[in-house]
Amino acid sequence: MSRLDRDALLASAMTALQATPDPDGIADLVASKGRINVAATGSEIGPAVKRLASLGGYRWLVINAADLFAASPLTLGTKVGLLDPTGRVLKAADLPRPK
Repeated sequence: MSRLDRDALLASAMTALQATPDPDGIADLVASKGRINVAATGSEIGPAVKRLASLGGYRWLVINAADLFAASPLTLGTKVGLLDPTGRVLKAADLPRPK
């Protein structure tokens, strides 16, 4: 699959995950899987993970599959999972521990 830009990633994730824009504006999308952010480039991954890290429930980051090795280290210890544009799980998400 070729590299998708932000708009194409959003459209693909919305279709594949039956997601809708987050009405609260906290994340990019909301789906039955949880809250979802989109990062189309390597420079967008870190800020997108930080926005998700403080949220409760399942959190996901949709990336281009080619960015897996850049994104994976940035999600260690955050419980944020990684998805490709088709909704395939690249790295499983986990629920945050209760505080």
